[in-house]
Parts: sequence; structure tokens; C-alpha cells
Amino acid sequence: MRRVVVVSAGAGSPSSTRKLADRLRSAVESRLPGTQSSVLDLREIGQDLLTATTSGLRSEQVDEAIDLVSNADALIAVTPVFNGSFSGLFKLFFDVLDEGTLRDVPVLLGATGGTARHSLAIDQAMVPLLFYLRARPLPWPVYAATEDWADPRGLDTRVMQAADALVSALTAADQPSGGRARTLPSDDFTLTSNLEQMLADLGTATS
Repeated sequence: MRRVVVVSAGAGSPSSTRKLADRLRSAVESRLPGTQSSVLDLREIGQDLLTATTSGLRSEQVDEAIDLVSNADALIAVTPVFNGSFSGLFKLFFDVLDEGTLRDVPVLLGATGGTARHSLAIDQAMVPLLFYLRARPLPWPVYAATEDWADPRGLDTRVMQAADALVSALTAADQPSGGRARTLPSDDFTLTSNLEQMLADLGTATS
């Protein structure tokens, strides 16, 4: 049984961030029956995370959150984009993780924001953070702008594609080598934005 933890850094209740997180979670569960998934809503432990960061004192709730992530086979990490980067709440949580907690863990990244141009925050902020933590961000992140919720068909397609990528990473762990999924070499892999990849593909097709 594979354990997937969804980390949602939405500030409100309800929030588009949690909505996207739930969509990704459902898509993974539908493609990989028997998956045990849990949702970690950082908004509920925000004050405890701040205390842990400023004083080093971790509450029972923070310890439980860290244990949950430590035992995960994969993560789905979703944040709102503020000022071109992930939210402070998102960063607080990853700051309190012990060194090595996310080593070789496949992570499906998601973000929400007002306009499509904020999607660059995934490549410019989220991916470097996860690489620093020795995790393995998958090359199929999902960004949802405000306009995507009016007609979510395109968003749903991207969610399904991202879920397929995470399922592939999880099932790779069933190969004889075993252990956590190792589908992406962290030292060599570079994630490009969807726009950059599309432009590259277009150039190849027309050359």
C-alpha cells in the first residue's frame, strides 16, 4: 500500500489551493487503487509552525505533521502564489523538516494564483526548494489561475496528466531495486515550464 500525503498551504477555508489539492489527490487515488492518502492542511498548524521556526519548540501537532510526511511514499504539495513565490506558510513547514526527510521522495507540485503568469513561481521557487531538500519534483506540475475554475476542463486534463506522472513514479518503486521511487536523477534533471517546453516542441516540429 502506497502512502501519499497532500500538503495544502491555502490560507482560507475554503480555498482554491485546497480545491486543487483535493483534485490532484482524487486523480491519483482513481489511478492507483489501494493508495492511502492523507491531507495536511497547514493553515490548521500555522501558529505552531511559526513558533517552531522562531523558538525551535515543536508542538505535538507539528511533530505529527512531520511524522506523516516522513512516512510518505510521495507528496502532493500545493501553495498559493504570493508576490511571485510560494506562501510563507508553505515555506514555514518545509523549514521545520529534519534534514533528509524528503530524500528521494517524488513530489507532485501544484500552485494557484490570479493570473497565468504567476505559474513561473513553480519553476523559479518551488522546484529549487524541493531540490535543496533532495526530493524529486516531478516534471508535470499543475498551476490553476482564477480563470481555470470558470471552465475547468483544461485544468482537469492537466490534473490527470500530473496524476499519471505520480503514479508512474510510485509504481517504479515496485521494481526489483525497491525503495522509494527513483524516476528522476536529482543531479541532472532540470524542470522547464510548460510554456518553455511547448516552444521547444514547436521549434523541433517546424525545423
